[in-house]
Amino acid sequence: MNRDRRADYGRSDNKRTDNRRSDNKRTDNRRSDNDRFDNRKSDYQKTDRKKYGDRQDKSKDSFNKGRFNRESDADKIDSFAGNEDDAYVNPLMLEGRNAVLEALRAGRDIDRIMILDGAHDNALGSIIREAKNHRETKLDFVEKKRLDELSSSGKNQGVIAFQAAYNYAEVEDILKKAEEKGEPPFVFILDGIEDPHNLGAIIRTANLCGAHGVIIRLNRAVGLTATVAKASAGAINYTPVAKVTNIGSTIDELKKRGMWFVCADMGGESMYKLNLKGSIGLVIGNEGKGVSELVKKKCDMIASIPMFGDIDSLNASVATGVLAYEIVRQRLS
Repeated sequence: MNRDRRADYGRSDNKRTDNRRSDNKRTDNRRSDNDRFDNRKSDYQKTDRKKYGDRQDKSKDSFNKGRFNRESDADKIDSFAGNEDDAYVNPLMLEGRNAVLEALRAGRDIDRIMILDGAHDNALGSIIREAKNHRETKLDFVEKKRLDELSSSGKNQGVIAFQAAYNYAEVEDILKKAEEKGEPPFVFILDGIEDPHNLGAIIRTANLCGAHGVIIRLNRAVGLTATVAKASAGAINYTPVAKVTNIGSTIDELKKRGMWFVCADMGGESMYKLNLKGSIGLVIGNEGKGVSELVKKKCDMIASIPMFGDIDSLNASVATGVLAYEIVRQRLS
C-alpha cells in the first residue's frame, strides 16, 4: 500500500517537472519571438531612415528656410510701412481694391499704397486719384511678385496699402501748440530717418525735452508704424508728427515765420559755440548719409558734437538727444 502511494507520488512529481519544463520552453519561445520582433522593428527603422530620413531632413530645412524668409520679409515690410512683429498678420495692412479705396475715402492716414504695375481699370484708377489727394500717402507701382510676397490673404487684387499706426498732424498744428504754450517754436525736422526704432526714440526725446513737434519727409523715410509707436514709449500720443513732401520747402516756409535752423553734421562748428536760443528747428539727417546737401544749404547753422573716442559718429537718435538738450540748456539760461 505504501509502495503504491510512493509510486503515485513519484509519477506526480515527474509530471510536475515535465510541466515546468514545458512552461520554460514556452517562455523561451516567447522570448525568441520577442527577439525576432525587435530585430524586425530595428530593420524597419533602419529602412525608414534610409527611405525617409533625407526627406524629413529636407522637410525640416524647407520649414526653417520658409520661417526665416518670413522673418526677413517682416523686417522689409517694417522698413517702409506699418508692421507688427509678424508681417503676415499685420493689422495695419489692407488688401483688395474696396478695402483700400474706402479707407482713403474715410480719411484714414495711409503711409504707402503699392499698386500692380501696368494694371488699368476703373477701381485702381479711383484709388490712384484718391491717393493723390492725401499728401502723406506714397504711391508705388510694383511687380506682381512683390505684392504676392507681402500678401497674407493671397487675394490682394493688385493693391496693398499700409495704414499709419497714428494719425499725422499738420505743420500748422505744431506751431499752434507752441503758441498755446506761449513758447518760441522748437521743432525736430528729420531728413530721411529710415529705422523705426530711431524714429520712435527721437519722438520720445522730442516729448521729454519740450519740443513742440516732429516733421518727417514722405519719401525714403519710415512713417508712423507700430514699431515706431512702441519705441516712443507712449510719447507718440502727445507729440504731433507731420509728414511733408519736401523738407527744403518746409524750411523756407518756416523761416518766413521767424524760425532759425541748425543741422547736425560732423564738419560743423561745436554746438557749444552756437546761439541756439529762440525759435529753432533742429535738423537731423539719414542714419548713413546724414543731412542732404540741399537741406544743409538752407540751414542757418551747422552744429557738431565734440567727440573724443575711437569711432567717428553717434547713432542718429543719440545725436538728436545730445543736440536737443544743448538747445534746452540755452533756452533755460
